[in-house]
Amino acid sequence: MKMRAFQAVMALCWLHFTRVSSYPNGEVSISCGSMLPNHGENAPQTDAAPYRILVSKSTFIPEEQITVTLRANTGPFLGFLVEARAVGGDFTVGKFAVTDSNAQLLDCNGVASTAVSHTSRAPKSTVNITWTAPSGSGYVQFRGTFVQSFNRFWTGVQSQIVVPLQITSGNCDSEKLCFRNPSECNPATSSNCFFMSSVPATGGGFVFEMSAPSDGYVAIGFSSDKIMGNDDIYMCVLNTTQQIGIQHAISTGRNSPTIRPLGVVESPVTSFNNGNIKCTFVLRSNISLPSGEASNLYYIFLATGPVSAGAIGQHTQNPFITDQMADIMATRAQVLTTSSVTLNIRVHGALMLIAWMTTGSIGMVFARYLKNAAEKPVLGKALWFQVHVLMMVLTVALTITSFVVIFVAVMGWSYTAGAHAVLGCIVMILAFLQPIIALFRPGPKDSQRFIFNWFHALNAMVIKVLAVATLFLGFNLIDRSSNLWLPKVLGGFVGWEALTIVLLELNNHLKLKESNVYEFSERKVKNENIFVITYIIGNLAFLIALLVGIGQS
Repeated sequence: MKMRAFQAVMALCWLHFTRVSSYPNGEVSISCGSMLPNHGENAPQTDAAPYRILVSKSTFIPEEQITVTLRANTGPFLGFLVEARAVGGDFTVGKFAVTDSNAQLLDCNGVASTAVSHTSRAPKSTVNITWTAPSGSGYVQFRGTFVQSFNRFWTGVQSQIVVPLQITSGNCDSEKLCFRNPSECNPATSSNCFFMSSVPATGGGFVFEMSAPSDGYVAIGFSSDKIMGNDDIYMCVLNTTQQIGIQHAISTGRNSPTIRPLGVVESPVTSFNNGNIKCTFVLRSNISLPSGEASNLYYIFLATGPVSAGAIGQHTQNPFITDQMADIMATRAQVLTTSSVTLNIRVHGALMLIAWMTTGSIGMVFARYLKNAAEKPVLGKALWFQVHVLMMVLTVALTITSFVVIFVAVMGWSYTAGAHAVLGCIVMILAFLQPIIALFRPGPKDSQRFIFNWFHALNAMVIKVLAVATLFLGFNLIDRSSNLWLPKVLGGFVGWEALTIVLLELNNHLKLKESNVYEFSERKVKNENIFVITYIIGNLAFLIALLVGIGQS
């Protein structure tokens, strides 16, 4: 009987001990994944924890050390477990170090020093530990479990999000959704990289990163289609004091975006350096379209533009738009592209360049200067006329094709292209009318023929001037080089054409003054032939250089 009483007392003592504190020595590596203490059937408390996790800095660079403080608001804690985890992921990042006698290092999933726990069940009100940031990490948040007693403990206690100062594409393939142009650029190493990334944030919302060359603003928009309007927009805007603020806006139709309340934004980090705007922030609000549509799938727009008197202006180029809808709530890595839109823009530019700087120019030159030098009949018409008709038909066909390509690319009218789009439409209309009017030209001996000749030539000159102006505006939209290489080469192209025209006009003038025209025209190689051949060779050289530039833009 005495033995049974003794055993009962010992059992009660053991039970009391285990209820006071499970794992009093803190060896709780088994709990790294769930962060739940092994306290039988007891569940975590659901009210606000009376404990906090504080960090000494809200940003970090690789290998930087941050002090993490565990602090009691009311009443001490007996045990704890703390880890540093990637936002949006379930894996630990970085390494811990301890100097506090109340803390010890743990190995989680076979990786050394990735968690910290208590060393005893002695009451504690403050514990300091040190965390070293890894290389190439994204956003980080410290998570902890605090034990007050065997029956009372809190899990999921979180610090503020700690943000990497360097925006990089290095973890796009493993951790986050990324959208960038050019497709392989890295904002950490390239000053000409248009980049955004997002990760669902723990506790709701998103972690956003944006980086782009701009001295005004960089913006990301979320849309249910590829047409601007009915979009939810977030912008990093540079003000007159060279500080960057975060703004929220919505767009409806083709009007300028309307600024809306920002909502809850945490951990903003911004910089403006070497003409690049960079910003990161945690948005606790959900994406919401003005129409009220609810979805996790969106097309993403990425755009830059100017700021004047605190107000954003129109985009300086067509926004980059994702080829496919992105799942912004997915925790898996997503790398988005805009290849189809970019390719269509390049094709559009190349076709317009060929049309109005090569085929159109050659057709005009033959009609103006080679009537005497190329009058040999071909298929019943003079050679110069056949070449002129062929080149101008090609020019109109290329213009129409180019118009269709860009219309499909932007799925409608692009007000962001501004004067470029307006002039392009005028060129398209006039070019389409030119051959139709030519079909109704009077005969060579008709008394009204001179009216057609003047109108036909004047319309061609107007189209040529507007087309060149449109090309300049278009190259300014797509050229991302620091010295605007494309517009400068196009300027050289125009200068080359102007020089050739001056020489051909001078040659015509000399022919008119020549007393013996027939003797002049009997030369084996006529001056205009030499000029035109030289012009065509130079024209093709400039054309190839610009096509290469368009391909790399």
